[in-house]
Order: sequence, then structure tokens, then C-alpha cells
Amino acid sequence: MELPRYRTGDEALDAEIARLVESVEPGHSDDLLFEIIVTALRMARDGANRGDLKIANRALKEMRYAFSVFAPYRAARKASIFGSARTREDDPLYEQTRNLASALAGRGWMVVTGAGPGIMAAGIEGAGPDNAFGVSIRLPFEGTTPGFMPDDPKLVNFQYFFTRKLSFVKESDAFVLLPGGFGTLDEAFETLTLVQTGKAQPAPIVLLDVPGGTYWARWHEFVQAELLDRGYLSPTDLDLVLITDDVAAAVDECTRFYANYHSMRFVGRDLVLRVQSAPDAARLAQLNDEFADLLASGEIRASGPTPREERDGDELHLDRVVLRFDRYHWSRLRRLIDALNAG
Repeated sequence: MELPRYRTGDEALDAEIARLVESVEPGHSDDLLFEIIVTALRMARDGANRGDLKIANRALKEMRYAFSVFAPYRAARKASIFGSARTREDDPLYEQTRNLASALAGRGWMVVTGAGPGIMAAGIEGAGPDNAFGVSIRLPFEGTTPGFMPDDPKLVNFQYFFTRKLSFVKESDAFVLLPGGFGTLDEAFETLTLVQTGKAQPAPIVLLDVPGGTYWARWHEFVQAELLDRGYLSPTDLDLVLITDDVAAAVDECTRFYANYHSMRFVGRDLVLRVQSAPDAARLAQLNDEFADLLASGEIRASGPTPREERDGDELHLDRVVLRFDRYHWSRLRRLIDALNAG
């Protein structure tokens, strides 16, 4: 293998690492495996203490296991459901969550919950265990939901919040949040921040209440008065979220986002949006006029797979819409995706 630039600095040791990697996984990712091993050895060379090494070791183990759990289900769309673990079964929010999860499962989606009680249990009940993942955190005051058996292969137990959050964000195609406490608000603001800054893939974010509920309405009032009106947000940032009390509207928001749009990746300086069907020349002209503010240069154009995607075998059956995105207007990019879905 050709050695990456990131090395231990010891030629003999680097050669030994390369031989080890090639014996286990010869292929297009051997450079990354090489660097993972190098990082561990460089931590030792840096004199990292045992506590630091335990964190790195545990985090990598948790990520490895979570990746392996989700891998067989990568083709299925998934929605993460967040909300309070303290929601009782007789609370209308419990029934709202159960109906939401059932409706998503009816559209062929799976759900991801925190595998605890309350809203999380309602989500598992609605979707059914076969259509649900549990991403649990070990807390002394919160047990896991009875919706999962301890040996369920779709249940992942985490020690760290940050690795758990990574799994939620990485594996989900949509996010639906119901009322809850600090944890729910943390998930709401963090998910919005990640999508707003491009650190997570564009995805639907739905804030769901029950008819007559005030939780998200008051949240919106706070965000409008204290964040938007003070200039802490861009005027289009709230386009990233839908607030509703209607399960059908929430499900439609999740599924409509993928009516034509499939996924995206950066190839060099270009943003490649993979779609089922690329717009024709007339529609492209309209999109260039409407979304010129997104472009660092050039124009929005239709394309087949790029050479790099062909090399990677990456979704080659799909059309492409390519643009030199400025990497700033992420909420406007969401609107471009909506326009591609609308035809």
C-alpha cells in the first residue's frame, strides 16, 4: 500500500503497520485503517494518561459496534424520535408518538429512539420492535424500555453521550422531537446547529406536539424574540424546522424530503446532489435564477456520476445536480432540495 502522509515517523514501524493492515483489509480503505492505528500509537508517544486512553478506546469500541448494528439496515430510511422519558402512558403525547411511529413504519421507515421509557417506549410500540432501533445511554435513574429484549440485535448501549449522539445523527434521515426536558432541548438545538452549519446531512426536522399543545409554540416565540430578532440567526434558519401538531403532516415532511432527492456528497469543491431524476434545461434555468445566492461560482447543472463516484461505486444509478456551493447558506440549500423534490 502507498503510505499516507500521516505516519508515526518511524519508517520501520510504519512499514510494519502497513503490512498488518494489508493482511487484514487490503482495499480502498487501508489508508484509513493505517491512520487509526497510527493515532493510537501517537497517543502513547504523546504520553496520554490512562484516563485519556480509556476514553479513546471506549469511544472507538462503541462506534465500531454501533456501525456494525446499523450496517445491515443502511438501505432503510430511519427517523429519530426524541422526547421525555417521563411521559406517562395516559398522556396524549404518548399516543401521538405511537401514532407517529406507526405511520412511519407504514411508509416503510424504521425509527431510532433512546431505548428508554416515556416517548421512547411509545415510539417502539408504534413502529414495532422489528422496525425500531434502541440507542441507549447508561444512566442510574433511567431504565431501558420493555419494548426491547436485552439481546435484541438492534439495541446499542452507550457509555458516552457524544458517541450516542453521533449514532443518532449519522444513521437518521429525519428527526422528530416531542416535548421533553433538558435532553430533548439539547437534541433539538444540537440537531438544528449541525444541519445549519453543514456538519450533518440536510434532513427534515419536525417539532411535534398534540393539538392545543404550547411547548413548541412557546419555543418558537423564544427563538423568534431572543435569537432571530437579535440577529443571532439568519432569517432563513427557521426554514430548517417544521412545527406541527398533526402526525400526518409530520410524516409527510419526512417522506416528501426524499421524493426525488436521495443524498449528497462533496467531490472536490463541487457539491453533488443525487436525485432520482434531474431537472430539464428549463427548470435548471429557473433554479439558477432562484438560488444564485448559493453559488460560490459557476451554475447549477445536471450531471451523471463524477469520476470519483464511479471509482467508489457510489449510487451510480442516480442522476446528479452539481453546484459550487458556498458552504454557508445551508438553510437555503434545504429550499433547493425542496425545489428539486417539487419537480
